Amino acid sequence: MSAKEFTLDQLKVTLLEGAGTDEGVDLDGDILDTSFEDLGYESLAMLETVSRIEREHGISLDEEAVGEAGTPRALIQLVNDHLSATHTA
Repeated sequence: MSAKEFTLDQLKVTLLEGAGTDEGVDLDGDILDTSFEDLGYESLAMLETVSRIEREHGISLDEEAVGEAGTPRALIQLVNDHLSATHTA
């Protein structure tokens, strides 16, 4: 199941399903430029999140690029760039 655009709402759902959320973290706030670490998501939680995104969208993301995508905005952009490249190929 592939979508043309990956959204913040989809990322929130994926984060919640895969890793839950820490108390005191409001994913409904302005989180686009907040680091995943500050949101309470450590590397294992991010591995699960990325794995879910890859399965749901039928893509494979570069591990190094994922590691550099430290905020929701950066991860969403990475996924959308990949989805765009996949659709134009």
